[in-house]
This record gives sequence, structure tokens and C-alpha cells, in this order.
Amino acid sequence: MARSVVIVGGGPRGTGVLERLAASAPDHGVDAEHPLDVHLVDPYPPGAGRIWRTAQSELLWMNSMAADVTMYTDDTVTCTGPIVPGPSLIEWAEQVRDGALDGETLPEGRVGDEVRTLRPNTFPTRQLQSHYLDFVLRRVLDTLPEGLRVHLHRGRAAAIVDGDVRRVRIDETDGTCTEIDTDAVVLASGHLDASPSDDEAAIVESAERLGLQYFPPEQTTDSDLDAIEPGRTVIARGMGLAFVDLMVLLYEGRGGRFVEDLTGDDDGSGRGRLDYVPSGREVFLHVGSGRGVPYHAKTEYTLRGPRPPLPRFFGPEQVEELLTRGEVSLRDEVWPLIAKEVGWGWYHELHHGHPGRVTTTWDDFAARYAALDWYSEAREALVAEAVPAESDRLDFERLDRPLAEVDADLDTLQKHLREYVADDLARHVDPAHTAELGAFTALLSAYMVSSELASRGGLTPRSKAFDLSWWQNLFSSMASGPPGPRLRQLLALSRAGFVTFLGAGIDVRIDEADDDGATERADRRPGFVATGASLQGEVRAPTFVDARLASPSVRRTVDPMLASLTEHGVLDEETLRWEERATPCALDAVAERVEGATTPVVVHSTGLVPVQASDFRVLSGHDGEPHPRLFAVGPHTTVRLPGAFTRPRTNSLSFRANDACAQAVLASATGA
Repeated sequence: MARSVVIVGGGPRGTGVLERLAASAPDHGVDAEHPLDVHLVDPYPPGAGRIWRTAQSELLWMNSMAADVTMYTDDTVTCTGPIVPGPSLIEWAEQVRDGALDGETLPEGRVGDEVRTLRPNTFPTRQLQSHYLDFVLRRVLDTLPEGLRVHLHRGRAAAIVDGDVRRVRIDETDGTCTEIDTDAVVLASGHLDASPSDDEAAIVESAERLGLQYFPPEQTTDSDLDAIEPGRTVIARGMGLAFVDLMVLLYEGRGGRFVEDLTGDDDGSGRGRLDYVPSGREVFLHVGSGRGVPYHAKTEYTLRGPRPPLPRFFGPEQVEELLTRGEVSLRDEVWPLIAKEVGWGWYHELHHGHPGRVTTTWDDFAARYAALDWYSEAREALVAEAVPAESDRLDFERLDRPLAEVDADLDTLQKHLREYVADDLARHVDPAHTAELGAFTALLSAYMVSSELASRGGLTPRSKAFDLSWWQNLFSSMASGPPGPRLRQLLALSRAGFVTFLGAGIDVRIDEADDDGATERADRRPGFVATGASLQGEVRAPTFVDARLASPSVRRTVDPMLASLTEHGVLDEETLRWEERATPCALDAVAERVEGATTPVVVHSTGLVPVQASDFRVLSGHDGEPHPRLFAVGPHTTVRLPGAFTRPRTNSLSFRANDACAQAVLASATGA
């Protein structure tokens, strides 16, 4: 019987695993006499998958510049399999328009026009990225080694048959059903859609009963936003990338336009001001979040000095030392190392790129900085001595909680938030602030190292439940923000009165307005009510959008393959347990006490698929043993990988993960 592998998910992650399988298949004995069949399964176009499919609005961009996107390994990547170089996104575009790629022609229409003008610092559309990902997959298929046969299935991996991972049922989009005998299954389906949580389900029920509109967390591009009538007041909770998509689709997507006004005050971009020209189909969007501000804009400059030498204070050596202590607290023992590492990147660039704004040489500062703890008065004194301007100093408290001291009426809050966003925009597009990029470089390094520490069991269960999500949220806000032009658009919409900021600590509830005849007053009809820590008063609206992805949950997933695996007891979501002596309010925020226990024990589910970090085998069933045939890789697993595409020449954790998974899959499928 021919050996086979099923990859569930044909987007960038599944394609990346397939590329690594193809690269190493000959080393595992795959040849004409010993073939291996790989089945790549996805209802969406293979290569691009759901998120990057061509069939979406041409207004939606990537959050990475064209020079910062590649699907190919290079000589910086430390992995077992062979390095197979290939063009980055910008290199692919340049080669296509130069006719340097055999068989590749310019895409038709608007995407072709975009390829002609694409530059390294351009933020491409997602439609363009779809074409690049299609090229990557076709190149893999065109260069398969002898004996490796790939079958593309447009459909869903629907279930394991009779509870056996060795037999998978695929429901094809043409209505047919296929059952495949397989030696290994790889779950590479990306972010998990999930049915509403209990809290979200309660909102759904109440909204339907009261005639209100509620949009639960999901991919914004899949939301039926046309159902929101023009002129409606809308509350949005969340200011990350899902909100940016929401903003684009509700305004430009309805025919609104942005125009440059070179005569107005600068909006922080250094290029004048952007104004919004309405279409007449606008809604009135009120938005807030936990932090209360948008994610920081992407930097649009390069380092003036050399790249900071990284890692310096938080690298493999520190990981090994932390692991010798057993499980540690991220906030107490790891965060000071992360903060010091990011500070190292910041002040390295400030000294080398802007020597006129510091009073010390780099050698002097570096030697003294290295000897000091992050949380020390001596470190603060050194920074105050070396960096006279407070705006040139790294302030994590301000970055993490920028509105901590703000408590204002709605009009004052708008002025404050506009100034904040304009300042953030300036700091990320003006080369006077390249220290931000130095910090970003160190932040990426620290994130990869912290992921390794967490995946190797280095954190306490409590720290994984509380601290890891805090750190990942802070990382996303600093490193995974939108292109600067999106913040210009946000400012234009705010000035035009179509977007209103609600600030930090937003809370949204339903007011049924059925008390004391209040329903007779127009301002007390049933509606959503938003309040917040930064805002005096409240805002009411008939429509509420939870502008974020659904929280991961294997048990609530709508993915049929994961549901089948869970139903048959093959896997379950990660569950953490620990003794707790915290205050009740901290407990209530994350989990429930175990009844009857002498010492309070907390049980908390992360919702993620538990995997073994070394090879991405699923830790299955109740015993948590590595499954011999089932693998999972991506954001739905306990090995957290950066969500953005890989930058060239960065020894990407994603490439290393794909390769480690592929090596284990090949060993499982071939018996090598």
C-alpha cells in the first residue's frame, strides 16, 4: 500500500509544511519505488487559503511591506532539511514584470498594475499576496522529487472514520466524498473559528429578542457588514487589525474617498493631511478597547546605524538557565530580560543613528547598561543621564497603558486620542525616530526566544494563563500594527465625525430599557451601552461589533476535523492546573476553583491544541502522550508562532517549525 500524508489546510502554513516535505522526502527514502502521496485539503484556493484568497476586497492590504515577506528558507535558517531558496514577494514581483520567471506573466487587471509599481516599502494588497502564494505552491508542485505525489482537494477534511486517525473523510466542494488511508495527519488550518462563548451566546440571544444587531468575533472579511444600514450608530470593541479591516470596509468599501490636503495641518505623516470625502452611506462608528488605542503603525524607515547585536540579554543561554530553575513566572523572571533586550535595541540605534541626542558613547553606555537590572534606580539614572529628552527614552508603562491617567468627556477624549495617534504615526514614519525600529528588531528576537521558552514548558501554569496572553498582546500592539496610511485614514474619519474614540477599558452591555416605562423615551429604547475607564458618561447604539478574532477553543470549534478528533477522544484543548493563593477577583478573571480541594486549585483551558514543541506531535487524549500519527502547527496550537509572514534572513521560527514538523511527519509516514 502506498504511504500517504493528509495536510488539513492549504494556506501559507500548509504550503510551508508541504515545501519542507518535498525538500526532505529523498532523505527519508521516498523515490519511484517507495512513493509517498500527500493530500492537501482546503475548501479555499490552495496556496492562498481562506485569509489570502483573491476573492476579497481589493481595498484590503497586508500589514507587511513587500520586502519583508518570503515563503522561502535561506542560509540563516537553522533546520534539518535542505535550504531551498526562492524569491521574496518583492523579488517575485520584480522578476515577473521583467519576464525573468519562466511561465510567469503579469496578472490581469488591477493586480497587474500593482505588480508594475510595487516597491520594497509598499504595503501590497492581499489580492497580490494571493498571486505570490499561488506561485509558491505551483513552484513546489513543479519541482517535486521523484516519488512524491501531491493531490489537491477542494473540500474539507470532515472527520476521522470510526475514530481512527489512519482514515480521513474529505467532503469535496463538488458534493463527492473521499476516504483516504493515511500514515500521518497534519492540522495546519490556522486560526480557529468557534461557536460563540457563553457570554457571546447570551448577547446573540438578547440582541435577536430585542431587535438589535450583534456581530460576534470572526474574520471581518466574512462578516455581513452590508446588513448595517447607513446612518446607524455602531459600537466596536477592539482596535487591532480586525478593526482596521472593519474601518476600511465600512467607509472606503461603501464608496467613501480619502484626498490629500496639503494646505491643512500635518496629521503626523510629514505629508500634510488626509481628508475624508463621504459617499452618503456612512455609519457612525464608536470604538474602544482594553488599551484604548490602535496598534502602533508599521515603521517606514530603515536603521541609520548597524543592526543591534542580538540576542544580548535574552537568548538561548538565558533560556537554558531559566529551564534549570523549573517553571518560572514570565512577569517576574522573564519580562525583565525581555525589557532589557528591547531597551538594548532601542538605545543601540539611538546612539548610532542619532548621536547628537545622547550624552554618552555607545561603548560607555553599553558597558554600564549591561551590568544593571531593568528594574533598578541605577538603570533609570543611566538612561536619564545619557538621554536628555524624555521622548527619546523607552517607556514600557506608557506603551502598555497609554491612557492610564485619562478620564475625560467625549469631546476632550477625541482631542487627546487624535494627538496620540498623530504622534504615534510620526514616530513610525519620521526617520528622526529610528530608535523605534531598533526596539522592534529586538522585540522580534525576544518574541521568538520567549516562544521557545514557553513551548519547552518553562513557564508556570499560572503564568501561561495570565502573563503569556498579556505579553503576546503587548507584542502584537507594538509589532503587528497597520501601515501608517491606515492611521491617517482613521484620523481623517475622526475629524469628519464618523469615528469616535471611546478609550480604554471599554465595557459593553445591553440595556433592555423596560423599567418604569422608559421605553417610551427615544433615548431609552433597547440598545447596547458602552462605558470605559477613559470616558465620562456612556454611548448607546443599536449595533455592536466585536472587532476581533474568536478566542481559540478546540471544544467550541466549528472545524469538522477538530470536532471529530475531539469527539473520539483523540485530542482535547490544553488544560492548566495550579494551586492559587491570589485574590478572588484575579481568580474569577481566568478560571474556577476545584470544589472540595483543601488548597484552592485552579483549572483553566487555553482553548489551544497541545503539541510537543520538538516535532509538533499532538499531545493526545487524557494521558497527554505524543500521538504517533497526528501533528499540528500554527496559531491554534500551544507553540505560539508569530502571525505575520516571515522576513528574509531572520532565521524564522516559522520556517524552523515547518521543518521540524515535516521531519517528524516523514519519519512517521515512511518508518525512517
